Formats: sequence, structure tokens, C-alpha cells
Amino acid sequence: MSRRTIDLDAPLALRVVVGPHVRGRGDPTGRLSSMAIVRTTRTPDGPATLLAEVRGTRIEAEAWGPGADWTLEGLPALLGLLDDPDGFDPSLHPVVADLAHRRPGLRLGWTGAIFEALLPAVLEQKVTGSEATASYRGLIRQYGEPAPGPVAARLRLRLQPAPEILAALPYFAFHPFGVEQRRAELVRRTARDTHRLEALAELPGSRAEAGVAAVAALRRYPGVGAWTAAEVTLRALGDPDAVSVGDFHLKNLVAFALAGEPRGTDERMLELLEPWLGHRARVIRLLEASGLEAPKYGPRCSPSDRRAM
Repeated sequence: MSRRTIDLDAPLALRVVVGPHVRGRGDPTGRLSSMAIVRTTRTPDGPATLLAEVRGTRIEAEAWGPGADWTLEGLPALLGLLDDPDGFDPSLHPVVADLAHRRPGLRLGWTGAIFEALLPAVLEQKVTGSEATASYRGLIRQYGEPAPGPVAARLRLRLQPAPEILAALPYFAFHPFGVEQRRAELVRRTARDTHRLEALAELPGSRAEAGVAAVAALRRYPGVGAWTAAEVTLRALGDPDAVSVGDFHLKNLVAFALAGEPRGTDERMLELLEPWLGHRARVIRLLEASGLEAPKYGPRCSPSDRRAM
């Protein structure tokens, strides 16, 4: 076990900052509250489990496994403590200004783990949230492994499946988890390229510049579009300008919050976010954390059963 203490010089909204890295309350790879996060991950040094707790004006962290030291070294980035909001002007819109005032501890954190962010993003392509959740958790239960450390054992947390395991599976092995051949092949293809993908975390330049270069590299893979690339660069690189174009709900949230329009398009969303070019992800995270929702119309979408496909 390794330990680290970090003194905070400003408020930290832990749940909001780290929320994108935990996939719901039942995520088999992590747990999150307003005061603590437990997270499992694969590092260049091996698997690790991280426990980080807010205690007054400091963070107390412990980590287990071969990758413990690597994980603790990356803790400031995960908590958004290395985030640089220079140039972000929330005063350009009264809603954004109000949200920024009420959420002074909102920062962008990143993991540096490309494939770790890419796997769930691929599983979330063009399906409902419940379908994606079932696929993600099913793959982890079947092909993941117990995470190191007593906290992970107590919470029964697991690691994502190793990329080499996913790469070796035939595409039809994904079908019981509701993943059809197209997405299965994309997971297998990117899993085989993990070393090349992880190198994207070392791209030079600012977070936004690294994000632009990483998006270009990710989109060379057939099946990785604008939405998937943005989901990855936000979480893995802390890209402050990541915009998930093609998201079913996001365009409506932005249109409603910034223009009072109950429905939006991707084009309208980009138009409304234009004043914050370079920092559009900050505006989106503020809106997502606000609790604002566009009005809902029509029947709910019923998930399809893809297991027999």
C-alpha cells in the first residue's frame, strides 16, 4: 500500500469533478460520494485500486497493487488540480455565470488512460443507457478480475477486462452482452492497438491542443466518430473543448439552458457554445451538474434485444 496527502488551496467539488470517471452507482470498477472515491484502473505498472477522501482542506489517498505509485502520482490530474481555466469567461451568459458562481469547485480531471475511457464509450454508441450499462457490467463480470487491496475486496470491485483478453475474443463472444458485431469488432481492433492509443496521453501542448490531436488519431478508426472521440478526450486528457456532437440529450440541454428552446440540433448547440470556443467542455459540465433538463416529450425508447444478433 502507498499513501499520499494533498493540501487543497481552493474548494473541490469531488463528486462533480470525478463523476465522469464512475459509470453510475453500480459501476463494478468504482464508487463515488461527495467526500470519497474508490477507483480501480490498469496502469503501465500494473493494476491498482485508489481510495481518495476529502478531509477538510486536504485529500488523503491510499492505493494498492503494482500500479499504486503510478496512480497516486496521477491523483492531482484526476482531481482537476492541474486544470487551467485561463481564458474561460462565464460572464458571457447569465446562466453560465450563475452556475460558475455556485460551482466554484468544478474542474476538469483526467486519467491519462485512453482505452479505459474508450471501452465504455464504444459500448454506449447508439444504444440506450440501460443497454450500455448492462453490456459494460456484463463484460467486466465475465472477463475482468478482482481489483487489488482490501477496499476493493470489501466492495467487490473489479478491473476492466485486460485489452489483450478483449482482443483475443471472437466477435460473437460479445453477443451475450448485447453487443453486435460492429461494436464488438471496434473493441477488438482498438484493444489490439492499446499501446499506440495510450501514447496519445503523452501528446505535447495544452490540454486543448492534445485533445485536437487525439481526436484526429481516434477518428482514424472506422466506427469512432465525433461523439466517441470527445467522450474519450474529456475523460482521458481533460480536453476543455470536448463537445459530444451526436449526443441524444446534450443538444437539447444546451439549447434549453442557453436559449430557452425545448429542442436543439447539433448545429444549434455548437452555435450557442461558440463564445466559449476552447472551453466548451467547461460550459457543458456546468450545465450537466446544474440539474437543468430540457422538457421531455413523447414515449420512452424501448431497448432492443441484441443478444441473439
